Amino acid sequence: MTSKKEYRFGTKVIHSAQSPESWQGATLPPIYQTASHVHSTAEHLSDTFAGKTTDHIYMRLTNPTNRVLEEKLAALEGGMGAIVMSSGMAAISNTCMALLRAGDEFVSGNSLFMSTYLLFTKVFSKYGITANLVESTDMEAIEKAINDKTRFMYLETIGNPKMDIPDLARAKEVARKHEIPLLIDNTMASPYLCRPMEHGADVVIHSTTKFLSGHGATTGGAVIDSGQFKWPEKRFPDFQPFIERKGPLAFIDKIWREHHINFGTTQAPIHSYLTMIGLDTLAVRMERHMANALAVATYLRDRPEVKWVNYPGFEEHSSHMTALKQFDDKGFGAMLTFGLADQKSCMQFINKLGLISHLANLGDCKTLIIHPYSTQYVAFDEPTRKSLSITPDMIRLSVGIEDVEDICEDIGQALDNSK
Repeated sequence: MTSKKEYRFGTKVIHSAQSPESWQGATLPPIYQTASHVHSTAEHLSDTFAGKTTDHIYMRLTNPTNRVLEEKLAALEGGMGAIVMSSGMAAISNTCMALLRAGDEFVSGNSLFMSTYLLFTKVFSKYGITANLVESTDMEAIEKAINDKTRFMYLETIGNPKMDIPDLARAKEVARKHEIPLLIDNTMASPYLCRPMEHGADVVIHSTTKFLSGHGATTGGAVIDSGQFKWPEKRFPDFQPFIERKGPLAFIDKIWREHHINFGTTQAPIHSYLTMIGLDTLAVRMERHMANALAVATYLRDRPEVKWVNYPGFEEHSSHMTALKQFDDKGFGAMLTFGLADQKSCMQFINKLGLISHLANLGDCKTLIIHPYSTQYVAFDEPTRKSLSITPDMIRLSVGIEDVEDICEDIGQALDNSK
């Protein structure tokens, strides 16, 4: 941005990281679709490999289009630096692996996206790493789970699909007391609804596939570093070379050097470009998403076929007060879950829908629906599904930005015709 003025979010989301003067006057960044970059002298390429310049070498390392998105996301989350990656799970995996060594432990809320849960409980255990999962909103239980081997605390801003909301300010207090970083997956809220670094988060993670892109056209992930965590040597002796090299951006340097470039989790430049197009409308989309979600949740609650509705916008919801405090009265998210009589009723209902898309995604402009028990969690054993609040009667609904009357009418006709 050419001005130092601190713009409001709706302006910042459009104008952050804009450099038309570097793009021959274009208002969108070029798509640099090249595997590598030419250097004018042998000395310059040597300096770039040594980290003495910020120029580009090879797409797996950095890319000019990706860098613009990184700068924009860092600005939106209030971070000092960012790396975009090929998917949300790449971002989660790389973030955690940059912090963990064999024999380490970490503490996480138990309200987790399906693949995150499998990564934490099945994959990491193969490397002698222990994930201590506790109730996401129970900060006393989280604190009790911290020990000398704990390397970080991990939470989701809004649990998927449990819809619980941890108190981030309280989580920050616990993390600071024990000198561990606080990692937050902010996918479900987006920086429009919540900026976790303002509540004390040290690292923020996104699946950019969801609300940030907003159109179901890309996959991607991002890691944003606040640059505020000090990485005390007693608990993080392996961070000292990165602190010497990059100072407050030690974590970004570590994740990039050790994992991102070696695991090959590069974001395709076209996906960064499409994500930036989607980001321009994030603020207005989130306003409409959340207004629609509250209206749909209210409509569902009034239907006799619906046994329950789980949405933080309702005063009786266990996380309602936390949401009010943490989200600055902007809204309560764009997703909800609700229950019908049983699994058969859920299947019949979904099969009767006309407007609403049945698929495995969320955060799209379109309203999306899925029956998690029989799809995403179909291979999970019953005790695990129960512990994750995945029940046969539950349907997950990601509310889109269509006219809300049309969304409700489609739900209504499907309920009427599935009896």
